[in-house]
Amino acid sequence: MSMAVATKKGPKSDINITPYIDILLVLLIIFMVITPVRQMDLDVKVPQAQEGDQSKAVVDPSIIVVSVSDAMIIAINNDQTDIGSLGTRLQDIYSARANKNMFISASAKLPYGDVVKIIDIAKGAGVGDIGLITEELR
Repeated sequence: MSMAVATKKGPKSDINITPYIDILLVLLIIFMVITPVRQMDLDVKVPQAQEGDQSKAVVDPSIIVVSVSDAMIIAINNDQTDIGSLGTRLQDIYSARANKNMFISASAKLPYGDVVKIIDIAKGAGVGDIGLITEELR
């Protein structure tokens, strides 16, 4: 039994992967720290549905609700308007108000782009915060 010993003192031809493993472990630790362990929740108070007919509900005049139906029929607190005059109507309403909040109630069948168009018109009219009223699909 004999053992072959290399007497050559030249450069090694294999790759030293130890620095690459160190970099990989550092990156793994960084991504583990950045990624949240649990999801953070926001507390939201959702209005509960009332018994009876919703069309007969009394609307508080201090709350502005823009309703949009499937056929793009727009109403501001049950007062019907068209999309061309929506901006000027909202500008008239919010010019003298300190509370610049508004809610949008849209049909679930309405394309999302149409709702975004109404939000854009409202922001251009000076509305501050806009809330979306959702309802359960049946």
